[in-house]
Amino acid sequence: MADHLTARDAVARVTSAFTELPVPEGMSAPDGPIAWQGYDEQRARAAKRTGEQESVVCGTGRVGATEAVLISFEFGFLGGSLGELTGDRLEAAHMHARERRLPVVSLIATGGSRMQEGMRALAQLHRVARQSALTRAAGLAQVAVVRDPTTGGGWATLGAGADVILALPGAQIGFAGSRVRPPEADPHAYTAEAQWAAGHVDAVVRQEELPGMLERWLRLLTGSSSTPLMGGSATPLPAGSDAAARPAAAGHAAESSHFLQPAPPPRSLGRAGLPATGWDAVLQARSPGRPRAAAYLDAYFETRESINGDRCGGVDPGMLCGFGLREGRTIAYAAQRGTPTLPAGYRTAARLIRLAGRLSVPVLTLIDTPGAANDADAEGTGAGAAIADLFGAVATARVPVTSLLIGEGGSGGALALAAPRNTWVTPDSYFSVIAPELAAAILKRGPDATRATADQLRLRPQDLVELGIARGIVPPAAPAG
Repeated sequence: MADHLTARDAVARVTSAFTELPVPEGMSAPDGPIAWQGYDEQRARAAKRTGEQESVVCGTGRVGATEAVLISFEFGFLGGSLGELTGDRLEAAHMHARERRLPVVSLIATGGSRMQEGMRALAQLHRVARQSALTRAAGLAQVAVVRDPTTGGGWATLGAGADVILALPGAQIGFAGSRVRPPEADPHAYTAEAQWAAGHVDAVVRQEELPGMLERWLRLLTGSSSTPLMGGSATPLPAGSDAAARPAAAGHAAESSHFLQPAPPPRSLGRAGLPATGWDAVLQARSPGRPRAAAYLDAYFETRESINGDRCGGVDPGMLCGFGLREGRTIAYAAQRGTPTLPAGYRTAARLIRLAGRLSVPVLTLIDTPGAANDADAEGTGAGAAIADLFGAVATARVPVTSLLIGEGGSGGALALAAPRNTWVTPDSYFSVIAPELAAAILKRGPDATRATADQLRLRPQDLVELGIARGIVPPAAPAG
């Protein structure tokens, strides 16, 4: 059911200072563009009931410390439907956002396109999509707050097309509205919770938590370009091997944009020293007590928020993606959690890197996987295409990418997340073209040859530096206190 918040109530929940934008002049044809009988009376009744002249209210306001353009839907005005005047207001709001270099926050509650205006109403989706694309191309963030209900073209443009999507609990969300779905359709599939589980929504947020969540997201998405992040490298770990302490080759400073320096790699959280043999490296990386991605992210960031899913119906719990604040600067992250990575994980990481590029945010990736998931489900959901997409996202990243190998680096499934000339390693990690056990099997060697095969693969951290795969071995974190 609808959340019953008016457009202005929804705005008041997230900002205390709202200035409405000038309203564009509207149409004057009797009963609208297709002369739908009684349409003028319907609009007049809606205006009297809601106090609004259209289904959206647009203006500017501060959400925390961030000024934003706010678009709020009035569901009481003809079901929050999109007509020509709605399109006029949405276009003007996006144009204002681009002129003022402001993010756009859409508080959506709509039933879709307004049938009393026929195809002229449906064609507004082209206008909305174009304005959203222009705002995206301008490097400005778009955040959607999906209220109840959000269906039809409003979901398929302003909602699903946003960079970050927050949904209120129990909100009805879907392209198909409740009256046009197949009778056998499961109603739960059209809820905020189901859309989150399928990777179409980044978070389900209770109304009382929304102002704080929205404030944090806007700070992360807009506050990253003011000050360059200094110090794009960590001091390599002094060790017995000269290779462990020197960069792999001259000119390996991370290639970055003219305006951003790369994120510094985290320091090692493990207590293991450099491994003596290849098999020692494998055992250290596979140790259940070794620090994992969540520990590294918690130590690296003061605060962080996550994005969820690949927007194609998939979620990989083994891939953590989002944006965090470190020393006053936003850094995006994609981190493997030590499990075989699913196609959805690679697609989510690629989405994260491209979003970071549009917003001029440097990226940190943490590599830790035995390899890509290779079961039938993974193949059927596009493992190869998803890995290829991530390779492409890293290769064409518009911002610097810093990578740290924190555990297992299993073949191409791990390499896809690695920055070609700015990858670092921890002492308790290894990177290999193939797992030593599988290499021995392919070479028709017995199980007792696995240790020797690991040595032959030269997969230790110090080997990776000497081979030019890694820039260096990061030092341990300073003791607490």
